[in-house]
Amino acid sequence: MNDPQHDFDFFVGRWRIENQRLRHRLQQSNDWEHFEASQEMRLLPGGIGNYDDFLAPCWRPGFVGMSLRLFNPQTQLWSIYWLDNINAGLNSAGSLMPPVVGKFENGIGIFECDDVLDGKPIRVRYKWFDTDTETPRWEQAMSADQGKTWEVNWRMQMFRQ
Repeated sequence: MNDPQHDFDFFVGRWRIENQRLRHRLQQSNDWEHFEASQEMRLLPGGIGNYDDFLAPCWRPGFVGMSLRLFNPQTQLWSIYWLDNINAGLNSAGSLMPPVVGKFENGIGIFECDDVLDGKPIRVRYKWFDTDTETPRWEQAMSADQGKTWEVNWRMQMFRQ
């Protein structure tokens, strides 16, 4: 049996990323932007998780994003936080915004949480797949109907550098 604490070990290192991002979310839009980014993932000490940076100077000069992934050995679940230099991943009270939480099953990672978009409650899902290849993929989707239907709004194809 695989140790879920090592589910993200495939992602250690430097990556070039081809992004497709929907400009207008949950508005029945088909207006996609395409851009490249770079990312480097590092492990945290003691097996508690990992973090990466996300830089896309051609898309948004000066923008810096970061994923912080923490593994809970009691629940065997991952919590993934998105941080950036726009709001630091904090809500108006100064607390970290809720993480997507989940795990890998049969090679697919699904991580979800409740969130708010334009003042309306939504569900957010991150999905990881093809992690056993040299070109893993990630996508983000949102749902305005508690997960009955999903709109994919961001796709990433990774290429090891």
